[in-house]
Amino acid sequence: MPTGGKRNMGLRERKKAKSMAEVQRHALRLFREQGYKSTTVEQIAEAAEISYSTFFRYFSSKEDVLTRDNYDPLLVSAFEAQPSELSPLQALKNAMMSEVLDMSEDELATMRERNQLVIAIPELWSAMMNSMTQMMQLIAEMVAGRVGRQPNDLAVRTFAGAVIGVNISVMLHYAEHPEEDFAAVLDEALSKLEDGLPL
Repeated sequence: MPTGGKRNMGLRERKKAKSMAEVQRHALRLFREQGYKSTTVEQIAEAAEISYSTFFRYFSSKEDVLTRDNYDPLLVSAFEAQPSELSPLQALKNAMMSEVLDMSEDELATMRERNQLVIAIPELWSAMMNSMTQMMQLIAEMVAGRVGRQPNDLAVRTFAGAVIGVNISVMLHYAEHPEEDFAAVLDEALSKLEDGLPL
């Protein structure tokens, strides 16, 4: 695909991600005001000024509003754009950091509040773990393509699982320490993985 096509695809994906983040922002406000269980999809759609059917173009359920990562397609594009001489971990770290550094303060605040709610509600934590498993598979597929192996290769899966472990630890840390710089925390955690997890 020509470079311009990739850039346009990235812009479309980013616009969609920002639209989804806006719906999440309204949903979080309603969850704060009236509780997660008492809030309906209809109320979220109305607050976000979208139709009921448009909500389901973005999210499969109310639960999905909190557990879905809007930025996966952008991560794939950023990973594929990394120079071939980088190691898989360096390429993935660069891709992840580029997406985080491009997030606005409002997007970061929404992500932090989502994480805090997910941690507090057991059924959402279970759904988040399912989402993380899907993310692990996505990372395995991305890395397998880069190194010429299969996604179900044990080494590839272990690599993907380690990265997901870092993501979970960062998610928990940021929910507990909202005053910290999320990009700096993620960078430090990925650097520890890159250095072999020294303690």
